Amino acid sequence: MCCRYLLLREHLNKMLEQLGVRGVSELASRYNIAPGTKIPAVRTARPKADVRELVSLRWGLVPAWSKNDEPGAGLVNARAESLEGKPSFREAFDSRRCLIPASGFYEWKALGRSRQPWLFQLRDAQPFFLAGLWESWLAPDGGRLETCAVITTEPNQLMQPIHHRMPAILPTRVVERWLDPAAKSAGLREFLAIFPASEMQARPVSSRVNSVVNDDEGCIAAADTQTGASDDQLAWDL
Repeated sequence: MCCRYLLLREHLNKMLEQLGVRGVSELASRYNIAPGTKIPAVRTARPKADVRELVSLRWGLVPAWSKNDEPGAGLVNARAESLEGKPSFREAFDSRRCLIPASGFYEWKALGRSRQPWLFQLRDAQPFFLAGLWESWLAPDGGRLETCAVITTEPNQLMQPIHHRMPAILPTRVVERWLDPAAKSAGLREFLAIFPASEMQARPVSSRVNSVVNDDEGCIAAADTQTGASDDQLAWDL
């Protein structure tokens, strides 16, 4: 499961430039992004198939046929293995895919009665795109609500000791294809392969990130002795 991540402002602007999205984002860096909040995403601007746009989507996908738009009813994650089989995701996977820029993501490891947060990043600390789906929900009053979900896969070797799922990280070479409206779901499954552990790193961070109220640089500070992390749980990579 992926339910928290961070995105630095300079990373977002770098990724927008990479995709040819015009303008510079004025969004501030966010260190503790949680479900139910608005998050930046990149998608194809309709009807212009060759134009990318930066949009703000509420994290927690609400299917178009849903009768409830409450944040708690949204689907935060979508399992890669069942995208084509679940009505909630089938159409979005076929024609409403998006990229979710990230600088890193968090997962929690159980330590007895407590849990230790870990930060996962690329080995070179560069930003990356998470594979996402978006949906548009029509409210009874005629208003529109646009939401999204993060696709997850089986864990790689780095994630396995922490959790049984991880977000789908898209290799740079496939991001344009992922956004291509002409690309159909059958040809995209291979892009959702487990991301190589050798290209990632992880380290325990401050328990400050446990609360969604905290959204500052302190969330990625090194874990201190008060968190319960032992010496053999220091940062590692493969």
